[in-house]
Amino acid sequence: MGCDGGTIPKRHELVKGPKKVEKVDKNAELVAQWYYCSLSQEALKKPIVACELGRLYNKDAILEYLLDKSPEKPTAEVAAHIKSIKHVVELKLTDNPAWQGEKGNTKGDRYVDLQCARFICPVVGLEMNGRHKFCVLRSCGCVFSVRAMKEVKTDVCHKCGVGFQEEDIISLNGSKEEVEVLRKKMEERRQKAKLERKLKKSKAVETITKPDAAEAPGPSEEKIGNGIPLREKILFVSESKSAADGSSSSDKAIKSSSEPATKRLISECEGRSEAYKSIFTSHSSAKRAKPPNWITQTANYY
Repeated sequence: MGCDGGTIPKRHELVKGPKKVEKVDKNAELVAQWYYCSLSQEALKKPIVACELGRLYNKDAILEYLLDKSPEKPTAEVAAHIKSIKHVVELKLTDNPAWQGEKGNTKGDRYVDLQCARFICPVVGLEMNGRHKFCVLRSCGCVFSVRAMKEVKTDVCHKCGVGFQEEDIISLNGSKEEVEVLRKKMEERRQKAKLERKLKKSKAVETITKPDAAEAPGPSEEKIGNGIPLREKILFVSESKSAADGSSSSDKAIKSSSEPATKRLISECEGRSEAYKSIFTSHSSAKRAKPPNWITQTANYY
């Protein structure tokens, strides 16, 4: 068989069988989901946010991902559905009093229990370590265990008292089926918001392009008599006639509005002094004789 030294090969050494499927350690998977950021793979630290699919991120990593507009930006499939900071919810977590963190292991000679979670459910006290299902409310960002939501059924948040609906509940680090359901809800929600924005824009355009309502005519545009505007009427009523007739000025104005108005010279009005009449250009004193032909007529001459 080509083996020197008289060795006898066995079947598993000569025949290659199918590769064994590698099994993922459940404990390692839970630690990766609940203790590390899904985008930067760094340890989760406050402030922590969750996307609409229930994945956990550091808020700093999300902000850097959204602000990075370079063409060489690495496209992360985990956060590809996050287009704005509005697509994530900042979590309001309850600290676990039994968690000591890095303070109890400063010398490096102490066992770190990864199953001891940093946060717990504020209602039933379950640790958020992946052993129990947790959810977050989109309306307020408070985090509870699913057991607490089932045992205490209410439409108001247990922690802050803000109302919520069933659509606002997002399962954290759920199964594939739960993620698909959340993805469908996310697409429907975004489509609905897009249609609402289009309706608002169309209404704004209609209000701009729509002609203004006809304004009511002002007092100067009111029509009297034969339909002629009042501002086009020139009423000259002499004081002498009004005194002789003994009628009020309003009656004279209405009566004169129906008759064609005629312009009268001030110099012809009776009861006016000569000094008053000399103010106007129609007075005889304001008129000048025509200059001889040899005088150059300029503007300063008059």
